[in-house]
Amino acid sequence: MAKESMKAREVKRAKLVEKYAAKREKLKEEGNYEALHKLPKNSSSVRLHNRCSQSGRPKGYMRQFGISRIAFREMASNGLIPGVKKASW
Repeated sequence: MAKESMKAREVKRAKLVEKYAAKREKLKEEGNYEALHKLPKNSSSVRLHNRCSQSGRPKGYMRQFGISRIAFREMASNGLIPGVKKASW
């Protein structure tokens, strides 16, 4: 499990990206890179990192479900994800 501070940091970054998205786009179109440089670093979407919504795990993230492979396997085994079942042949 990731530390709560790591999860909170990613949430904070996501809020900053959303807040400054329109302003960043406008400054990029104008070519005003000095003003763009003065914005917070964490307002750039490049600094976001996908994390599991349950455990906060940064690796093995499945975009389609928003969770890590480990959480996905547990949920699929318990039948909590509709339309997903364990393959057997």
